[in-house]
Amino acid sequence: MSSKSYVNWADTDLATALNQGDDGAFAEIYERFWAPLHRMAVQKTQSKEAAEELVQDLFLRLWQRRESLLIDHLPRYLFAALKFSIIDWIESKAVHERFVAYSEAFSAVANNDAEHELALQDLTKTIDFALESLPDKTRDIFRLSRYGHHTIPEIAARLGLSDKAVEYHLTRALGLVRSHIRTVLLTSMGVAGLF
Repeated sequence: MSSKSYVNWADTDLATALNQGDDGAFAEIYERFWAPLHRMAVQKTQSKEAAEELVQDLFLRLWQRRESLLIDHLPRYLFAALKFSIIDWIESKAVHERFVAYSEAFSAVANNDAEHELALQDLTKTIDFALESLPDKTRDIFRLSRYGHHTIPEIAARLGLSDKAVEYHLTRALGLVRSHIRTVLLTSMGVAGLF
């Protein structure tokens, strides 16, 4: 990293330098904005782990896309990007909670009703089809959680990952299957009012 001091640089200068691939400017942006972004994410998600993952992902995307970004106001860009990530996270969490509640209630009924059992199998096939486009690790974590009923700490220990990494993979998988779940629950099974 360059020995230049970026502490006194204006946000606009940092954004310009970042656009040119200056890793020192990126490090200063990280130092300058990580804490306030993390505070916002904790406030909205009520989870320090989720907040940390969301902010880390934001900075990862910022660095990966640095050459194509046109940022006219750095704080506004960062906080807006985080806001959209938080919205996606909240929506994924809500879908997950509905799916778990539905699966538990549906499983209790399915034991006595062959038609419901077939519908549950269709739901599982639909989700599995959606999961095929995911990386192996993300798909395996989803299956361990949803089908194997393992907790996040259990999955983390089993795969040698952090709890945060497991949460990240689950959120990613849930985001993909959200539309499939909605379609199956609302149209195939005729369940109303879940979404």
